[in-house]
Amino acid sequence: MATNFKSPAAPRTLPAIDWHPPREGCLAAMESPEGQINLKYGTIASGRGAGIEVVQIDTGPMQVTLLPTRGMAIWQVICDGIPFKWNSPVDGPVHPSLVPVHDPGGIGWLEGFDELLVRCGLVSNGAPEFEESGRLRYPLHGRIANTPAERVWSEEVEGRCVVAGETHEKRLFFNNLTLTTRVSVAPGGREIEIEDTVSNHGSQPAETQMLYHINVGAPVLEEGAKLLLAYEELSPRNDHAASDIPTWDRYPGPKSGYQEQVHLFRVKSDAAGATAMMLQSPGGQQGFGLSYDTSTLPYFIVWKNTAAHEDGYVTGLEPATNFPNPRSFEGERGRVATIPAGGSITHRVNLHPLVGQQNVESFAEKVHALQGNDQPTVHQQPNPDWAS
Repeated sequence: MATNFKSPAAPRTLPAIDWHPPREGCLAAMESPEGQINLKYGTIASGRGAGIEVVQIDTGPMQVTLLPTRGMAIWQVICDGIPFKWNSPVDGPVHPSLVPVHDPGGIGWLEGFDELLVRCGLVSNGAPEFEESGRLRYPLHGRIANTPAERVWSEEVEGRCVVAGETHEKRLFFNNLTLTTRVSVAPGGREIEIEDTVSNHGSQPAETQMLYHINVGAPVLEEGAKLLLAYEELSPRNDHAASDIPTWDRYPGPKSGYQEQVHLFRVKSDAAGATAMMLQSPGGQQGFGLSYDTSTLPYFIVWKNTAAHEDGYVTGLEPATNFPNPRSFEGERGRVATIPAGGSITHRVNLHPLVGQQNVESFAEKVHALQGNDQPTVHQQPNPDWAS
């Protein structure tokens, strides 16, 4: 079993894996004065995840589980013995071939959703959209999460270990996009750097969207957890979320029947365009930090789903090119990125699993420094330009 609802703070366990030696072009290990990194490569042997490629990266204090078959998703991170993940009722990983992305209802994507980090895109990344006839036009969160990487390799670059993969989203007469992902860690390191380049191989400009659905549950998320975020503007997504505005940055304990709430942000950044935020556990002994480049990801979404553990107790921290509305709604408001013919756009996101009060407090100081004394704009009701 991958999920243990009786012990929600415990690490998740993958199904049986057939491990194999590194393929040509892949590292087994790398060493430096700072330490050693070991890599393992395998394939899930049975069940709904059968055939999923797995790469495990061990920096010493941190272990990262990467799933190239699921769009280069990160399934779980364990740092200093603490798991950073969530317990999805989906209980995956689930092979993309078993996820009905184009289910007529538009939400088949949810049948494979259980990673710490999953990408939404590349053509669309938000709510499902339908044609006037009722036919599905854009499925929930797009296709890239359920598209296997076709080429995976690992290498040493400037003293860091990089695991990379290429994932394609192509359709005759429509789009010809490639996502090149580079996941980078340092020997002895406790931080994950992600660099995603979306390239347009077509002869005409191409539109694209990207959202990083980063999902954190127990043990960091518990009753009394809080979110530290430097922001310029906040709006609830709907009337239900508006009721949570006074407590948008605080989390209750698990509650059966809880209805999800979503808040939309324009975040603050430094002179280089970098921003940071952190989910902090009660007591401040653990935290999950996130930093990224806002020049290509100018919007941020907080998804609060504090349902019962059995139903998926989790919060989503989501940097994005746009808000997760139907694609046409976002396009009409200019929140769709355009890549010129032969061009590309690069997104940079860093994950910071934090263990120990000193590390948590140090990261919190970075967030507080970004906010400074500036007072943000807070909409008590949904901003009609931000939410459909």
